[in-house]
Amino acid sequence: MLPSTVRRVPDHTDPAINRRIRSRIVRRVMYFALHPEGIDERLRELDREWDIERTLEANAALLGLAGVALGSAGLRGGLRLSALVTGFLLQHAVQGWCPPMPLLRRLGIRTAREIEIERVALKALRGDFDEIGADGIRAVSAAAR
Repeated sequence: MLPSTVRRVPDHTDPAINRRIRSRIVRRVMYFALHPEGIDERLRELDREWDIERTLEANAALLGLAGVALGSAGLRGGLRLSALVTGFLLQHAVQGWCPPMPLLRRLGIRTAREIEIERVALKALRGDFDEIGADGIRAVSAAAR
């Protein structure tokens, strides 16, 4: 059975790294609860942050192009590099894991969902959802599960 899109990367990440990533999110949100004047800038930073999918795609494309260029220059190893990289990318798409992923997660590269969790928490601190009220937030939270 294929893993869910939302959970596939965290499910293939060392639990200690997942805890570290979640802990950083909590610490940042707590910081901005005390320093709300910085929330807008942090939200702009989050808009520019690359998630794990984008990072893997960019790296695979770069290595794939390098392999094609090397293969075009007559180096057979270049074509092997392209084949290997596209295989890893397919493996990641299907399973949520590929060889570079553990390193990228150790470096703190987050999933889109992890970034969005921080973004929503900061928006809540800023008051973006005040007009919804507690009942509306509970309804949205229940629907999102």
